[in-house]
Amino acid sequence: MKIVVIGGSGLIGKKLVNNLRQLGHEVVAASPSLGVNTITGEGLAEALSGAQVVVDVSNAPSWEDQAVLDFFVTSNTNLLAAEATAGVSHHIALSVVGTERLLQSGYFRAKMAQEELIQKSKVPYTIARATQFFEFIGGIADVATEGETVRLPSALMQPIVSDDVAAALVDFTLAAPVNGIVDVAGPDQIRMDELVRQYFSATKDPRQVVTDAKAPYYGSVQVNDQSLVPTGSNARITTTHFKDWLNRTIVHV
Repeated sequence: MKIVVIGGSGLIGKKLVNNLRQLGHEVVAASPSLGVNTITGEGLAEALSGAQVVVDVSNAPSWEDQAVLDFFVTSNTNLLAAEATAGVSHHIALSVVGTERLLQSGYFRAKMAQEELIQKSKVPYTIARATQFFEFIGGIADVATEGETVRLPSALMQPIVSDDVAAALVDFTLAAPVNGIVDVAGPDQIRMDELVRQYFSATKDPRQVVTDAKAPYYGSVQVNDQSLVPTGSNARITTTHFKDWLNRTIVHV
């Protein structure tokens, strides 16, 4: 089967391309750096020719409100039109758990616009919403840092390692379209402030985490215990625990 991975040079894209190739599929890794640009259309028709499945794991280069909206609307409008022309039978997109609950943020408004375009398209689809990646916990802390203090809410999270996201996407790629949304999350719910404390302990980071209910998530949105965790009954729960990942990836580096 020919599969095109949009964003194939990124964190998830590289893992997904490798996993699918190991299973014997013809996989095209597509990104601007590889000659396929969903904004300009460069190389898009050629990449999609003969493809049965497209997996979009791309992300915007800028998260400024208008720029990120323009990226997801333009990219998905071009991509879905090209897929319809090429006869693609399954479009899979990586989105974010809680998108509809985080619309104070321009980024999540843009992700919602992306999802709506996919749902209105004639191409059968699966939207896989993932929770926050383990690999980005340091970034959450950096955005919330003032001097040596990190102010974070105690909202629940259910983070996931990128390897498990890629593995879930393999399964969605090889299955029939859901024509709906499936949440994908790690095995443990943990409060955001405690998550960062564990990360700092493992990395010997001297910054102090202060719990602040009014502190925004990523500097832009207020969250509660329902914002960042799967709420439906059909969520796919993966197996890698945050503490195990810390021990394997951080502590022993």
